Amino acid sequence: MAVIALLLVPACRSKKTVKPKVVPTETAATVPPVPTMTTTTETKVTNPPDFVQTETQPPRVSTENLPSDVEELNRAVQQRGYLQDAFFSFDEATLPNDAQAALTTSANWLKRNPQYNLLIEGHCDERGTEQYNLALGDRRANTAKEYLMTLGVDGNRMRTVSYGEERPFDSGHDETAWAKNRRAHLVLVGK
Repeated sequence: MAVIALLLVPACRSKKTVKPKVVPTETAATVPPVPTMTTTTETKVTNPPDFVQTETQPPRVSTENLPSDVEELNRAVQQRGYLQDAFFSFDEATLPNDAQAALTTSANWLKRNPQYNLLIEGHCDERGTEQYNLALGDRRANTAKEYLMTLGVDGNRMRTVSYGEERPFDSGHDETAWAKNRRAHLVLVGK
């Protein structure tokens, strides 16, 4: 019991309070200011960083460089690759990747040359009935128009028409000829 009493005696002693030593802190005048962000309303970027992909687009072509005759004009823009037709798979009106790329090239040129309006002709191969091919040609022309609109070409500048199988680009009767005839053909119709 004496052992227990010895253990309890130190516990009953009064506790010393230890005052913490106050260390002076820096005053507000000596604290470096927190950097703030400032914004300007105008930011000009002259050259994008190397990792940014820039869109390559054909240059705007002045009307002096192109023929004034509509037929010659269409021949010139097709030969120079400014306007490209969209080709479709058999019995399809959805745009494959190569057709999307062709229409993207065409849209870029059309946006840079808003003085021209466009007729989009829907064409089919000779397989299928006349009525079916007219409807399919219409779907193809409208699909091309809608895609061009998503790329920023004003829909009021474009009209569509379906020729079905009536105006083939290749009069052959094999897959090679048929593939050339399944298209949305882009035609400039003037200013």
